[in-house]
Amino acid sequence: MAKVLVGMSGGVDSSVAAKVLKDSGYDVTGVTLKMFASEDIVETETRTCCSLSDVEDARAVAYKLGFEHLVFNFRDVFSEFVIDNFINSYISGRTPNPCIECNRHIKFDKMLKRAEELGFDFIATGHYALKEYDEETGRWYLKRPADRSKDQTYVLYSLTQHQLEKTLFPLCGYEKTEVRKIAEEAGLVNSRKPDSQDICFVPDGKYAEFIKKHTDRGSTEGDFTDMQGNVLGKHKGIINYTIGQRKGLGIALGKPAFVVRKDSGSNTVVLGSNEDLFTSELIAEDVNFMSVAGIEGEVRVTAKPRYNCADSPATISMLTDGRVRVVFDTPQRAVTSGQAVVFYDGDRVLGGGTIV
Repeated sequence: MAKVLVGMSGGVDSSVAAKVLKDSGYDVTGVTLKMFASEDIVETETRTCCSLSDVEDARAVAYKLGFEHLVFNFRDVFSEFVIDNFINSYISGRTPNPCIECNRHIKFDKMLKRAEELGFDFIATGHYALKEYDEETGRWYLKRPADRSKDQTYVLYSLTQHQLEKTLFPLCGYEKTEVRKIAEEAGLVNSRKPDSQDICFVPDGKYAEFIKKHTDRGSTEGDFTDMQGNVLGKHKGIINYTIGQRKGLGIALGKPAFVVRKDSGSNTVVLGSNEDLFTSELIAEDVNFMSVAGIEGEVRVTAKPRYNCADSPATISMLTDGRVRVVFDTPQRAVTSGQAVVFYDGDRVLGGGTIV
């Protein structure tokens, strides 16, 4: 009987993932990762993840289903690889995706290594994703799940072949409505618990306030400029703005204005029209190719430059410095430095990287 360590966030998805595996005959143990001190965040009723209440929900599910539940304290590594990166990225004018960094450094690295040390054969999560093995190529593929509305392959593009091999995604063939129904029929305490909506360590969504609490950088006033460099007024610090933002700028220009670019070097926020937000090309760094060892020449793909958008036809090519150029067939709106761009070959994840 294969032993599997299931990452349980306290939510319904990971709880049902554990149940599906147990019902399938796996020797299941649940684990909740303690990422931060609860007193360091402002908990809300509907937007929690990895908090003390979530640990209690996960433990209650494990007890109900009849398997052991553990807690791993990963506060130090989470602070180093996720929170510090989040803060430094915003201060440098970028907009990071901490869920991707958490997957890269914590869930599928630190947790997997701990699981292997403890003698587990696999880890598992409640992500909606599908993995397949291709005997011809000898590679594992990450593919989109049955429920396309819950497709989470975008945040998993950084997985290595070893991590894919050792990870199970029990919800790959389920619709979200089915998952809720399974949880309700099993009498799980979190069957109707809302999905997490915000970053786990900033559940109130106030990113700038969180950064100000941890550092005094990035909140210095600077200039709003137009696309030609003309000064339009003063901003409140670049950490308060994101690319594409229109509301809450605190400046009246007599016409709609959007944040087009942020420059941490000059501490300026560039404003422009909606049309100025569109671009056909981007460069990605820190690239991970998953289903192939690498690419040569120009390769046709579909690509997603942010989580909540449809992938669009594009051509990718390697640069001499290891970065990737992505050229879209049609211009994309609000392409943002620090976010991920993920490449697809049909339903299969080809790879991805961080937008420069």
